[in-house]
Amino acid sequence: MTSPVRAITFASLLALAACQREAPAPAKPALQVSAPTPIEEAPQPKTEAERRIAEDVKQLADDRMEGRETGTRGYDLAAEYVAKRFREIGLVPAGDDGSYFQAVPLLEARVEQAGAELRVTRNGRDIALRFQDQFLPAANFNAPEHRVEAAAVFVGQGVHAPTLGHDDFAGLDLKGKIAVVFGGAPARFDNDRRAFHSSSREKLRALVARGAVGAVFVNTPEDEAGSPWAQRAADWRASSMRLRGSDGKGLWTFPELRGIAYVSAASADLVFADGPRTAAQLFDAARAGTLKGFALPGTLTLAGRTTLKPIESRNVVAALPGGDPALAGESTVFTAHLDHVGIGPAVEGDTIRNGALDNALGVAIMLEAARALKTGPAPKRGTLFIATTAEEKGLLGAEWFATHPVAAAGTMVANINIDMPVLLAPSRDVVPVGVEHSSLKQVLDTAAKEIGVEQSPDPFPEEVVFVRSDQYAFIRTGVPAVYLMGGMVSADGERDPGRALQNFLRRHYHQPSDEATLPIVWSDAARLAALNARIARIVGDAKTRPTWNAGNFFGETFAAGKP
Repeated sequence: MTSPVRAITFASLLALAACQREAPAPAKPALQVSAPTPIEEAPQPKTEAERRIAEDVKQLADDRMEGRETGTRGYDLAAEYVAKRFREIGLVPAGDDGSYFQAVPLLEARVEQAGAELRVTRNGRDIALRFQDQFLPAANFNAPEHRVEAAAVFVGQGVHAPTLGHDDFAGLDLKGKIAVVFGGAPARFDNDRRAFHSSSREKLRALVARGAVGAVFVNTPEDEAGSPWAQRAADWRASSMRLRGSDGKGLWTFPELRGIAYVSAASADLVFADGPRTAAQLFDAARAGTLKGFALPGTLTLAGRTTLKPIESRNVVAALPGGDPALAGESTVFTAHLDHVGIGPAVEGDTIRNGALDNALGVAIMLEAARALKTGPAPKRGTLFIATTAEEKGLLGAEWFATHPVAAAGTMVANINIDMPVLLAPSRDVVPVGVEHSSLKQVLDTAAKEIGVEQSPDPFPEEVVFVRSDQYAFIRTGVPAVYLMGGMVSADGERDPGRALQNFLRRHYHQPSDEATLPIVWSDAARLAALNARIARIVGDAKTRPTWNAGNFFGETFAAGKP
């Protein structure tokens, strides 16, 4: 696959996902529905397994689910459907109070335009950036109104990685200051560490630890190659969410940072105006790995208003109890996110983002894997099946479960995640993401050989998809995980799965056209369900639990089991 294709595929996907999770689905317009435009004529399911998967996708991606956005009536309808399917399969309710539902407390925030401000006061000049065109305030989960004025310090990419000999904060005083920061992490880092240090949570944690009172994230041209500023700016009305603690406050909201804003790459020079270096020089230094921080003259002012509302959503949770009393207190955990992005601006007359591949198909494959496991002897360890909420808002449903597991989970030994399998051209393979980090690699090798499916290397290792979906919530609590993507090797020599993936991401990702009428290869979906079920059975029956490989970054970083 060529470099331009790669840039359009996962770079775009991840950047778009980041925007969706940080900032907002537009205000809900009236429903408008039009016939979707399929890529090609959709194949028909042939086997019973294929028909079951197809029917589940059809139901979950139906317009009546209204795009399944977290906290909406449509999501609740989808959750009820999945609970009904768990019941039909014969799985045990494993949620709250003997139900199939685990309540997930959330705090919803919506940015208001009135009162939004980012002002640079420097060398006698007063520069006010324009809302939406040049900057956007982040939702403030700690106060309905905020205003902070302080001196500013550029901190590079805001990365402190002493084991790699890197410290963007060296020699800088951030106490009481507003940090100006680029995204990402140094290119010389290996993929895993670069992904970890690129996390906004890690950056904000580092800023708070050094006494910062605000933050301005400045986009680079590389950031906007995959996700143009105009795309994010158009969605500024969308809601953001965080988990909500028992005190009613949001979790991981960093109240010490009294204001946070984002600035477009085209407007970066306004933030660095009259400073020691231009934005172009800093962009070049970031590419060259020579970026250094410095104090900026003058002050920055950040202000904004946020509408806050506590809401509640639900994970849908079912269990297949373990067959061996000695191991039944341990569990293998399946996850597939049920939510999507709801209703947005009309595209060719259609406003509903149905999310057939993202992730109705993943949930349907999980249901079929559950059925396969239920029809045979129960694995010795227990197996949990979770349709998670709020993945599109930042992996929130998965994080809540991983940190507040239901009683039936016992000791979680492995996570098998299924997210957006793009199965639009027949393939001979699957792409395993993350298995190289743990003994699950040996499990997958055995399962793939038994099922008769090849394995292909991750075509985009630099994107580290391993930390981009629900499995990361479990990884952060020390649980080894595996995530299987659709294949890349054509099964018929004519239809190219890689091109089909490219086409999906260009035309259908988070769009109304992600419909059940797309040409989903149901035989590949059934095979993926069988493979995931086989992985769970091998893990469930093994004498020992899966383990992280010796010296593995994720295993060592999250060894204490704390996020």
